[in-house]
Amino acid sequence: MASLRDIKQRINSTKKTSQITKAMEMTSAAKWNRGVMNAKAFVPYMEKIQEVTASIAIGSKGINHPMLQARPVKKTGYIVMTSDRGLAGAFNSNVIRRVHQTIQSRHKSNDEFAIIAIGRVGRDFFAKRGYNIALEITGVSDQPSFDDIKAIASSTVGMFADGTFDELYVYYSHYKSAISQEVTEKKLLPLTDISTSKKLTSYEYEPSAEEILEVLLPQYAESLIYGALLDSKASEHAARMTAMRNATDNAKEMIKNYSLIYNRARQAAITQEITEIVGGAAALE
Repeated sequence: MASLRDIKQRINSTKKTSQITKAMEMTSAAKWNRGVMNAKAFVPYMEKIQEVTASIAIGSKGINHPMLQARPVKKTGYIVMTSDRGLAGAFNSNVIRRVHQTIQSRHKSNDEFAIIAIGRVGRDFFAKRGYNIALEITGVSDQPSFDDIKAIASSTVGMFADGTFDELYVYYSHYKSAISQEVTEKKLLPLTDISTSKKLTSYEYEPSAEEILEVLLPQYAESLIYGALLDSKASEHAARMTAMRNATDNAKEMIKNYSLIYNRARQAAITQEITEIVGGAAALE
């Protein structure tokens, strides 16, 4: 049985741990609130560029842009969005597990796919298993701007355009609420379905539709990547906030249990001392 001193040390160390997890929870809560605002603020832009792209692509006949055309799939690219560190519950493991299961079910050889890793946790997981990592980026800001991922977004779209990949998927954790995030698979390229639920607007434009789509389609694809990243970051902060709250609650419960054990042990020690004193006094009589 642990001594009173050992139990007291456990109580003190658990209290210090709870203070750390509580501070991390509060930090994540502030980041979560801002992350959700950033993700929601980007939605109007996403909807507008989708509507404009759909209007031009659907409204113009004879458009034959390579980003709009499906082709035989020889190699697939997977954009995997995770965090750079842990302590976020199942946030990273859920995304990684989904991607890993998809790869195992779709591909028989590592030559049939490559990983574009955004986040250190995902990068490390696939690198240790010998998967081909075509591109990677770590150290992304907690509140990322488009400049943070502009290079990897444009490079990824360029790899589809030059035929390195025949299709691109993005996997990330979609934010639903502070306690609920859902792993999402989205086909990024080719853009075979860019329809929108909103009524299409008829635009007058020049030069030709082909020249406009030549510029607009890569920007649209890059905006999909950035929008997914903002969504993923909001989910990450929410998951970490929830994980740290649960850790703090567990630490408090442990302190309560340790305190009960400590008090019982202390009471037993006092009772033992009294019994020994009474027994010694009786022996002297």
